Amino acid sequence: MISYYAEDTNFCLKQKRLVSKWLKEIAIRNGRRTGALNYIFCSDPYLLEINKKYLGHDYLTDIITFDSTPDYAGIYPKNALSGDIYISIDTVRYNAEAYGEGLDRELHRVIAHGLLHLIGFDDTSARLQKEMRAQENQALDLWQKLQTETAKK
Repeated sequence: MISYYAEDTNFCLKQKRLVSKWLKEIAIRNGRRTGALNYIFCSDPYLLEINKKYLGHDYLTDIITFDSTPDYAGIYPKNALSGDIYISIDTVRYNAEAYGEGLDRELHRVIAHGLLHLIGFDDTSARLQKEMRAQENQALDLWQKLQTETAKK
């Protein structure tokens, strides 16, 4: 089950059902399933506190992903991904402007980024960042395709 929450912001994600379908398809294309995924959209101060408290980092970020995928608990199918994905809407807005991207595109890139971390992709080196960006771009292409298909119906 994929759930969406807001903390310390009035942000409300659009097209939640389509986003969930998209995330499930990303997981399937990587040989996984979705389990209990929680996307928490929040403010910079809210995410900064999480970054300090749990990771010991005193800086802003757009996303923090906490993996709670069980080895196999019997509740969700094997290979099911579970976790809490915190996204700062403030930083996503700032980055969209800084990178010359639309807010929706940058937001969906970050949403996919969190799931890709749970799948096992990392961005701790230049090579891994390049691979992560390629995966994000594939996810954005899929998002565009799903939106187009939905609009035709």
